[in-house]
Amino acid sequence: MVASTLSEVARLAGVSPATASRVLNGSARTPGQDIAERVRAAAESLGYIPNAQAQGLAKSSSGLIGLIVHDIADPYFAAIARGVQEAAREQGRMVLLATTAGAPADEREAVAAFAARRADSIVIAGSRSARPEDGEGNTELAAELDRYCRNGGQVAVVGHAVVGASSTEGYHVVPVPNEDLAAELAAELAVSRDDDFVIIGGPAGLFTSDDRVRGFQRGLADAGLPPAEIVRTGFNRSGGFDAGVALAARIKASPEAGDTSGYAKRTCIFAVNDVMAIGAAAALRSEGLRIPRDATIAGFDDIETLRDFRPALSTVHLPLEEIGRQATRRAAGMIGEEAAPSTITGHVTLRRSTEGVLPSEGISRMLPTDS
Repeated sequence: MVASTLSEVARLAGVSPATASRVLNGSARTPGQDIAERVRAAAESLGYIPNAQAQGLAKSSSGLIGLIVHDIADPYFAAIARGVQEAAREQGRMVLLATTAGAPADEREAVAAFAARRADSIVIAGSRSARPEDGEGNTELAAELDRYCRNGGQVAVVGHAVVGASSTEGYHVVPVPNEDLAAELAAELAVSRDDDFVIIGGPAGLFTSDDRVRGFQRGLADAGLPPAEIVRTGFNRSGGFDAGVALAARIKASPEAGDTSGYAKRTCIFAVNDVMAIGAAAALRSEGLRIPRDATIAGFDDIETLRDFRPALSTVHLPLEEIGRQATRRAAGMIGEEAAPSTITGHVTLRRSTEGVLPSEGISRMLPTDS
C-alpha cells in the first residue's frame, strides 16, 4: 500500500510536519482554527491515513484492547469476546484478538505483541494451568505481564490470577464461582437417584477443570453419596468424545444394559464444560446409546450452541458475555475492586438430558424437550 505521508500533507497545507502532526494526531497543543482546517483539507485531498501509533503517542492512549483466548471457535470464548467487544465499543476502543490454545508461552508472546502496540489494556480468558509442562511458560508470562503493568498497562484475567504474577498495580482478576456452582449441580443431580456418577474432567492442573471437579465431588459428599469416578481427557470436544467412547463400552457391558423399565441404575455423567459434554453425548449416540434412557449427562457454561442440541442439555449457566464486559470495564478502572467477590453469578439449569432428576425448590425447573 502506497500512502500519502505527513510531510506531503504539511507541504500542501503550508505548515511544518510538527504542526500537521499536532492537528492530525490529536496533540493537546492545537494550532489555530484556520491552520487546523487547512491541514485537514490537505489531508482529505491527499487521502492521508493517520498513523495510529503516532496518535497513541500524542494522546497517551492507543485506543486498543488486547484479548487473549484459548480458541475463538469455542462458543465459550466467542461469547466472552462479544462481551469484551461491547464494552470496548462503550469506551471508544478497538479489540485486538490472539488465540493461544491455552499455552502460557503463546500467551506471553501475545502479551508482548499487544504491549509493543501500546494496548491500553489486556483481557485474558481461559483456564490457568499448574501443570509441570507449563511451569516455564507461566514464569515467562508472569514476567511479561509484570513488565506491561509497570509501564502503565492494565490487565484483567478471568477466573484465576496468572501463576507467578506479582504486580498489583493495574492488575485485576474477575473471579468465577466454578466450584460452588458445580457443587450446586451435584446436589441437584443427587436428589432421589441411585445412579453411578462419573466426571469427565480436563487434565489435572487446569484450574477451571479442577475447581469444577472439586465442587462436584463436594456436592455429592454433602448429599451423602460416594465420590464420582474421574475420567481425565482433553479439555475440549474431542476429549469429551474419547471419554464418551470408553464410557459407552462400560455402559453396554453393565447388567442394567437393555433394561427398559425406567428404574435401572444409569450412569450419570458430568462433563466439566459443555463442549466436552457435547462430545461425550455424540460418542454415546455413535455407540447406539440414547440419552437419557441409557445414561444421563450434564455440562457447564450454558453455551449458545446448546439451543440446537438434543436432548436439551442440563448445565450450569454462566453469564459469559457479562464476564467479558466486566473484565474489560475492570481493566479500564470502571469497576472498583471491592465488587470482585460477588460480581459474577450463575445458576443450575436442569433439562431433558438428566430426565428423572427432581429439582428442589429455588432451582431452575426441568425444561421441556424443545427448550
